[in-house]
This record gives sequence, structure tokens and C-alpha cells, in this order.
Amino acid sequence: MPSKTSAKSAKAIKAAGKSSNSSRKSGSGGKLGGKRQLPWMMIAAVACIIALIGGIAWVLVPKIQDKQEADKFTPTAQDKDPSDHISGVVKKEYPAGLHVAATQRVAYDQAPPFGGPHDASWAACTGVVYPKAIRTENAVHSLEHGAIWIAYNPDKVSKSGIDTLAAKVKGKPYSLMSPYPGLDSAISLQSWGHQLKLNSPDDKRINEFFTALRLNQNTYPEVGADCANPTFNVDNPPPFDPTPPGADAIPMDGKGIQQDQTELGGGMPGGGLPGGGLPGGLPGGIPGLPNGIPSIPAPTDAPGSQQPEQPAPTQ
Repeated sequence: MPSKTSAKSAKAIKAAGKSSNSSRKSGSGGKLGGKRQLPWMMIAAVACIIALIGGIAWVLVPKIQDKQEADKFTPTAQDKDPSDHISGVVKKEYPAGLHVAATQRVAYDQAPPFGGPHDASWAACTGVVYPKAIRTENAVHSLEHGAIWIAYNPDKVSKSGIDTLAAKVKGKPYSLMSPYPGLDSAISLQSWGHQLKLNSPDDKRINEFFTALRLNQNTYPEVGADCANPTFNVDNPPPFDPTPPGADAIPMDGKGIQQDQTELGGGMPGGGLPGGGLPGGLPGGIPGLPNGIPSIPAPTDAPGSQQPEQPAPTQ
């Protein structure tokens, strides 16, 4: 029989073993109460980093995509007229430098027109939003200077839609906007020799048209011409005439009109205007423009220019 001493020793050894196992389970193994403690600080830090990365991506990715999209429609030496990639753009060739008097009308072949004979005085196109329809012959001359003209049917575009369109023009040199009563679509974009008719002011092709054609020196005749016109009253411009042109209207070929040679083949260095770069404008004046054209500096807002856009001058 085992002695009492040996029995006590066996109990002591067994108790020591239980104590050792209990210690390993509770303290030294990184467990508390039998459960692993989660590293909340590390989880919070990782979550913050992920949120920060997501926020940056949310801001930057659309901008990168917008730039990539804009680059597709930016003129280059290899792609001189990116409007060829815009669905719905209509193109026509028109002779330049055909001026009519302020009392004459032109029998335009398009409505709105986007080229052809035009008034000797251009509609100011320094980012002007005209609240009323303006004389067509003045607006066409603005296109010859490299401007974009947004025309819209006031019966087909809502107030919010007009505001959306106006935001694309206000303060943007070489652009103008005006109502065009009776327009067969809600919106029509014009540059010299180009037109795009649309139904929605949110159509992305509006921005594409601006990028491709505003001041695209490959697509308009009078390169270097300015859009400011001190002789054109932006507060009370010549009004739009909705009646059909009469039998005495100037035909589209400008028959009987002598072309202004200074507006052909890209215009004149230093301005492209009749009298551009001449102190005091052109001596003797030009029909339809009292006192001739004042000296106007060449524009700096060409595609790729590093110069900031200038706000429309107050006239």
C-alpha cells in the first residue's frame, strides 16, 4: 500500500499541473477571459487610410477622366479638326470677308447660319450672354473671329437649362449666347463652317464642341481677330429679324461684294482685322463701323495658351 506521504506528493504534483495549465490559458498566451483581444487602434488607422484613399480617388478620378476626354477633342498638328469625332456636327465651306451694310440682310442657307456674308461689325463675343435675340448678320461675323455661338429656342429650353448654357459662356472669351426664335431644335451650336443641334443643355457634346472649335486656328478665317467690339452695343444690340429675307437680300455667294483681303488666309499678323495693329484703326473707316476699327490687341486665349482667360469687358 502506498504511504500517506506518497499520496500527498501525488496530489501536490497534480495540483501544480493544473495551476500551470490555468496560467498558460489566462495570462501568458495573450488571451483575456478565454477571448483574443482585437487591435482596435490598428483597425481604426487602417480604416482611416482606406477612407482617405477613397476620398482622393473620388475627387481625382473624375478630373483625370475629364482631362482625358477633353484631350480627345483638343486640336493638334495630327488632328486639326477634332469636331470630326463629334456625332451630329454638320460642316460646310463658306467664303470669308464678305461684308454687308447694317441695313442689308443675307439670304442665309441655314438657320441659324454658321458662315457666309455678314455685317462688317461683329457681335461682341467676349463671353456675352444676350438676353434678347440679336441680328444674325452680326453674330455670323463673330464666328469668323473664332467664336462659338450658342443659340437656343426660348420656347424649348427651361430657365434652368438657359442657366446651364449661360454658365458655359459667361466670361469665356470667344463665345456668345442668344435666343433664336423659331429654332427647329432646342439648342444649336455654331462656329465658322460648323454646326451642332441638340435637345439638352446637359449634352456632353457641348463641351466637346467648345474644346474642338473655339479659337481653333485651323477652322476659321480671321485668325488673330479680337472679340471685343467697342462699336457694338451689348446692352441694346441690333435686333433679330424673324421675317424672311426679301428679294434684295445678299445671296450666299456674296455676288457683287468685294472680299476684304485682310480677312482671308488666316488674317493679318498682329490682329487679323482690317486696321489691326494700326494706331487708331484703319484710316477712312469701314462701311457699317463709324470711325473705322480702333486698334485692338491680338488675343491670348488660344488653345494651349498658358495665359489665363480674361473676363468679358464692361461695355
